[in-house]
Amino acid sequence: MAGGAENKRVLPSGGGMSKRMAWSLFALVVAAIFLWMVFAQWPDWLNAILVSKKAFLSAILNGLTLAGLYFLVASGFTLVFGLMRNVNLAHGSLYLLGAYIGYEVATRTGYWLLGVAAGFLVLAVVGLLMQILVFRRLEGDDLRQTLVTIGISVVAADLMLATWGGTTYQIITPDWLSGAVKLPVVTAIRGNGAAVYLVYPLYRIVVLLSAVAIGVGLWFLINRTKIGAMIRAGVDDRDMLSASGVNVHAVFAVVFALGAGLAGLAGVVGGSALSVAPGEDVRYLLASLVVVIVGGMGSITGAALGALIIGLAEQIGLVYFPTYGVVLTFVIMVVTLAVRPQGLMGRSS
Repeated sequence: MAGGAENKRVLPSGGGMSKRMAWSLFALVVAAIFLWMVFAQWPDWLNAILVSKKAFLSAILNGLTLAGLYFLVASGFTLVFGLMRNVNLAHGSLYLLGAYIGYEVATRTGYWLLGVAAGFLVLAVVGLLMQILVFRRLEGDDLRQTLVTIGISVVAADLMLATWGGTTYQIITPDWLSGAVKLPVVTAIRGNGAAVYLVYPLYRIVVLLSAVAIGVGLWFLINRTKIGAMIRAGVDDRDMLSASGVNVHAVFAVVFALGAGLAGLAGVVGGSALSVAPGEDVRYLLASLVVVIVGGMGSITGAALGALIIGLAEQIGLVYFPTYGVVLTFVIMVVTLAVRPQGLMGRSS
């Protein structure tokens, strides 16, 4: 019997190992196919199916940079909604307000980086005030939080419309971020044998790299620092953390300020890459909701994975399924909810 029990314990371990090996092999195969599609010269039949190598790679790069922007917005949302369980449906308004503030500061001073800093700092203060004046009074009441933040978003949208009008603004990036970069990727070979390389805007590449850096920093903050441990402990058992002498309200206020500041930062970055206009608040609120639902609430890694999936799906759908591309992201969300309701990286309750 003892030997039988031991065998029962050993068998699942071997099955788990083979499953991990299968997933690793699958990942290697996918990576090899992707690298071949990037660096190899495509045959005519593949160009016919995917329009052209340039169109395909441009859609992939656009999806990656859009994913970086979505992650900047959704990372703040997952801190507030996923970790702290605060239902803040005014998060999109924070994005748009940060974009307008960044536009004003960058235009008046002539320094784009000052606009970025102003978008982050001002919205961090706004988020701090929201946590103290609104969410602290509505702790544990999800319905009231939802209704109050919807009201705040409506009022904020009207105030921003009255202040900046319905005009579309563009935040001008500095010269050192302008222009394009020739990537070491050959998209075609001319008749004379000369290679045609893929050219891509420098600013979009910087946005992607910045999102990666911020994502790594947030993951390290939540999972490898003392304040991150306090945040996770406060979410799991607020009373126990408070009994240990930690000011829970102060910790949550800092987290809310960080989440709002990231929304403001994303507003300036997105307003520089795309545009600043009424209605962007609703768009990025919906994008944040979808990203957090797909990736998993409270997970920075999940937010990055969800943003990657949604960004790529949106841009690839725009190129290859222009009529139904908008529906594709919501199909992904519905499938995720049906198969894994807690999200790809979320914890099951």
